[in-house]
Amino acid sequence: MGGAVDKSCSHLRRETRIKPKQLNLVSVNPPPLPVRKRFPWILYWIVLALIVLFAAAPIGSVMTCAWIANANGCKVDEGSVHPCIINGQDYGQLLYTLGVLGWLMLVTIPVGAFAFAIWLIVLILHRERWRKRLVAGVPPPVPPSVTTA
Repeated sequence: MGGAVDKSCSHLRRETRIKPKQLNLVSVNPPPLPVRKRFPWILYWIVLALIVLFAAAPIGSVMTCAWIANANGCKVDEGSVHPCIINGQDYGQLLYTLGVLGWLMLVTIPVGAFAFAIWLIVLILHRERWRKRLVAGVPPPVPPSVTTA
């Protein structure tokens, strides 16, 4: 008798079983909160560092020349190459070149100042637009995702 009941019960179980395709479950999780994109400060700081390094490169060249020459008792000036023997090698030409590269700052410092002014204007305009978008509730533009075909 137990076998007959089992067969009838298994028949009922099969009929009442709901297939996964028939389920229409509503997500119980709320939609994710919008993530507020941060202002890209790091990009601006990297560009500023590159501008400063470009503008100050000739100053670094002259300081390196003076440091090497003073440490080894060598004479360096813009007029001519003087011999500078360090560990049996003559570095006079290299020190002369490093010293004369200091004159390049007549170009790099004004160009660096101009680049800094452009950098500052772009930063102020970008930051102001960013602030206005946040106040208006419009999210900042998100770059499109790259899709491969």
